[in-house]
Amino acid sequence: MAPTSLLREILASYAQKIKIFNFARAGKWSVLFVLIGVIAGLASIVFYFLCQMGSHFFMDAMAGYRPPVPGGEHHLLPPTAIPFNRWILMFLPALGGLVSGWIVYRFAPEAEGHGTDAVIDAYHRKGGYIRSRIPFIKIITSTLTLTSGGSGGREGPIAQIGAGFGSLLATRLNLSERERRIMAIAGMGAGIGSIFRAPLAGALFAAEVLYREPDFESEVIIPAGISSVVAYCTFCLVFGWGTLFHPPAHIEVINPPELLPYMLLAITLAFTSFFYVKTFYGITGLFKSLSLPKYIKPAVGGLCTGIIGFFLPFTLSFGYGYAQQALFGELTITALLLLAFGKIVTTSFTIGSGGSGGVFGPTIVIGGALGGAVGKIFHNMMPGLVSHPEAFVVVGMAGFITAASNTPISAIIFVSELTNSYQLLLPSLFVCSISYLIARKWSLYEKQVKNRIHSPAHAGEFMVDILQMLKVQNLIHLVKQVDVIPQDMPFLDFKKFFSQTKQHYFPVMDENNRLAGIFSSTDIRGVLFSPDIEHLVVMKDIATTEVVRTTPSEDLNTLLQKFTIKNIDSLPVVQDEDPGLLIGMISRRDVIAFYNRQIQRLQGKTTSRPEREGQP
Repeated sequence: MAPTSLLREILASYAQKIKIFNFARAGKWSVLFVLIGVIAGLASIVFYFLCQMGSHFFMDAMAGYRPPVPGGEHHLLPPTAIPFNRWILMFLPALGGLVSGWIVYRFAPEAEGHGTDAVIDAYHRKGGYIRSRIPFIKIITSTLTLTSGGSGGREGPIAQIGAGFGSLLATRLNLSERERRIMAIAGMGAGIGSIFRAPLAGALFAAEVLYREPDFESEVIIPAGISSVVAYCTFCLVFGWGTLFHPPAHIEVINPPELLPYMLLAITLAFTSFFYVKTFYGITGLFKSLSLPKYIKPAVGGLCTGIIGFFLPFTLSFGYGYAQQALFGELTITALLLLAFGKIVTTSFTIGSGGSGGVFGPTIVIGGALGGAVGKIFHNMMPGLVSHPEAFVVVGMAGFITAASNTPISAIIFVSELTNSYQLLLPSLFVCSISYLIARKWSLYEKQVKNRIHSPAHAGEFMVDILQMLKVQNLIHLVKQVDVIPQDMPFLDFKKFFSQTKQHYFPVMDENNRLAGIFSSTDIRGVLFSPDIEHLVVMKDIATTEVVRTTPSEDLNTLLQKFTIKNIDSLPVVQDEDPGLLIGMISRRDVIAFYNRQIQRLQGKTTSRPEREGQP
């Protein structure tokens, strides 16, 4: 073959392969996910700016309260000279709760509470649909709640804001439910990744937080990754690059004897997360039972928060600056414990009463405080064993996030990005694994489902996938041998046979013992009740020659379609090579029962050993 001909064939082959990839479609989706990232990044900029302004004008200018900020942030306005006033600070959260509560229940009741759960619910049960007004209402109400002293985090509001914009864009473009779900979660990941300056963790968290078990929503990881990186870059172009927290200069990597203190830390984090979840939903239930106007409840919750803040002001608002102080070892053990448990109670009152804010952000502060306390205790008892207690702050953050939200993988990456402490991946993995195993039965996110199998969003897809994976050959042990009827059998002879059988479908065979037709017990009614003609009829006159049949190589999805379309309860199974050679009959009931057993086995509800080949 001439070189030019060979080259032409090679180029033609590659050109054919290139046609497989729909570059126009790929480009369209890339543009959409970049656009979601830009919108989420701009929303993060607006939300962050409003939070800074609100904190300055409410807590600083009105109450003289100026909480510290984490190392990666700074005040946009210089502090005022207003002296600290505990009494004003006590009533500020109530005022913020009253105004934000009225706005929420007047314009968008679904914007109450922490937004992440609302996004999870929208993904699983609402086709990713979020009303277009939600992002705008959430920005306003969350700013009012959190900057007036209400305890909460940024992630819930920005998750619902980013997801709302993604859902709005998909709705405006008339995209499918599946595409809208993906775009909503991409927006959530982008919002979280940008506001926390952790783009990889934002994408992973968005894919992992949907499920209670360690399962990922694989179809959203890449879209969320694209949107998260773009949103992060957009946000950092305005407020600067770097991490949220500045870690200490030197943090030693774990040494083997430290595994015991880290194990005790994991146990502490797991059971404290149980206290957090039960406290939060206990207070939430309490406020739901109160016979008060809904818009008043956030004000009552804010007042309870303010009363605690009167004595423990560091438990109010975001609290990230105190987590930074814990990283530098500037807080005592008592202060760390008060910060952790006070933050649990104030967050529960603020958000559980219907205030607008996140419950994930406080887990960073609570986990860091608990980690710092445990680290300091072991350092005081055994300084040779735990020489760097600040490492326990970082690991405590990751472990408590895992225990409270069932997101072990994204929690490890989250804290590594937040603190730039990648050298602590090993102890973080150890602590997160233990805390997850202990705390997997409870979660801050009620709308999480167990795994993809249990998600309403994937119910139909999963069923089709399983049915297409299984073949009739896998059910060959359920194919039953039945009595066949010669096509020339007189009806009077069949009538005697029919009186002694429980069979409902009857294959009809020709003189060569090949399948020629089939009939059911229903088909013989016309002759059975017409005694004047029954002596004239043979069975081939009753049977239909248009036989709906299946073969061992056919998948169960196609088989069930045949059952359903023709409303047939049993089908003949014939050989693949010769459709006239009957193997037996298979019933719809047996197929459905077999499918249910496969689902139970995949869900881990059965522990039976695998059957022999051909019988999964």
